[in-house]
Amino acid sequence: MAEYDLTMRMVQSLDRQLVYPLLDFVSSKAVYKAEDILRAKFELLSHTNMVDFTGQLYEQIHGTTELPAEFATKREEVIQKLEEGEQKTEHIREVIENPEVAGLLRQDKLQNMKLLRDNYQCTPEMVLELYNYGQLQYSCGNYGGSADMLFHFSILSTDPELTLSAMWGKLASEILLGNWEVAYEDMFKLRETIDKAHFKDQSELLQQRSWLLHWSLFVFFNHAKGRDGIVDTFLLPQYISTIQNSCPWILRYLTAAVVTNRRRRNMMQELVKIIEQVSHSYRDPVTEFVEALYVDFDFDRAAAKLEQCEDVLKKDFFLTVAFDDFVENARFFFAEVYCRIHKRIDLAGLTRRLNMKQEEGEKWIVKLIRDTRMDAKVDFKDNSVIMNPTYNPVYQQVIERTKALVFRSQVLNNAIDKRSQSAGKDENSQEQKPYQKQQQQKPTKRQQTDTAVPVAAQ
Repeated sequence: MAEYDLTMRMVQSLDRQLVYPLLDFVSSKAVYKAEDILRAKFELLSHTNMVDFTGQLYEQIHGTTELPAEFATKREEVIQKLEEGEQKTEHIREVIENPEVAGLLRQDKLQNMKLLRDNYQCTPEMVLELYNYGQLQYSCGNYGGSADMLFHFSILSTDPELTLSAMWGKLASEILLGNWEVAYEDMFKLRETIDKAHFKDQSELLQQRSWLLHWSLFVFFNHAKGRDGIVDTFLLPQYISTIQNSCPWILRYLTAAVVTNRRRRNMMQELVKIIEQVSHSYRDPVTEFVEALYVDFDFDRAAAKLEQCEDVLKKDFFLTVAFDDFVENARFFFAEVYCRIHKRIDLAGLTRRLNMKQEEGEKWIVKLIRDTRMDAKVDFKDNSVIMNPTYNPVYQQVIERTKALVFRSQVLNNAIDKRSQSAGKDENSQEQKPYQKQQQQKPTKRQQTDTAVPVAAQ
């Protein structure tokens, strides 16, 4: 079902090497032609330093075992660069990897740099070489080495732009290594850095948040706390705005996270509002299922969309692992709404709408009524369920409608506090000693490569 495949939309906000797992996945699902996917992989990685792997793709495309001479030449150049990078960073790596030195480092980066320069002869140029070497390692596919180099650089560098770039590179490395615990922590550190940073214009901030929404999907759907984390992050006002203005297709993953997480069912009303607002620019079976169920109360359409969801989820790189949970919980929400609206329910009809076998469906519905403590009784003679309507008292309705106010107030207070702290730091920085101010503003030549920063795959 290429109609609902989001791979081509998402590559614009992902690093080249993060796109590769997506292409590998869709090739296994036969969403696109195998030849087209193979050529896309080659084009994707030909701009990196993964020479050997790119050569294997070339051989598969052209059906040959002989590679052009340019591959051997590039391989020698990459090996030489790796050797040079190792030599240039050897001294500073030995220093900062020393436990005694690591124990002396503090939060103040200027003081750290002064300590390393005065006592261990480490210069800012050596710190910059950590960044360059980390980028090179990432481009070669050595993600462990890349994560280490970029981590060391980020805790020593006083250049905010390069530090942000290094944080992106480290997050990508941890994702590709599958270190989900570390990636989960790095992602939230990056989110905090982006929210505190001062960008030249709002479009740059919007782009950074859009990248974070896409990259975070790798972490959220592979971490034990991911489905709580995605709801907490994506429903923040600034990220709701990003979804609406930059990447409405991300709503599929937010919807799936809310549906699969019954503990966050109180967020369903908020989700429904967002789906209605974005429906003019994006919709798919996942969002349409929720819309049909909670907005239109069209159970036939909701049942049809739920059936389509099964195919969409199986062919989605991120949601395929949540397939069983989504279907189970979607049926739960469907049956719950259906039972609360109808007074008498035909078990056979509801089972058919849930796309379940007769006996299995009837047992499932009876268990649902018992587990949710609905005021109902089963009439096995007529094969139906008779519901006794219940109405929430007014005070309970008020409580339900105001539950989210406390959370929103906390978010606003935190945002105000962060801005106040950031403004205070800016004022203090203007009062620094001339030497410190000069060190902070010292321009650093940034070497541009296609790694360790978000790059749109062509």
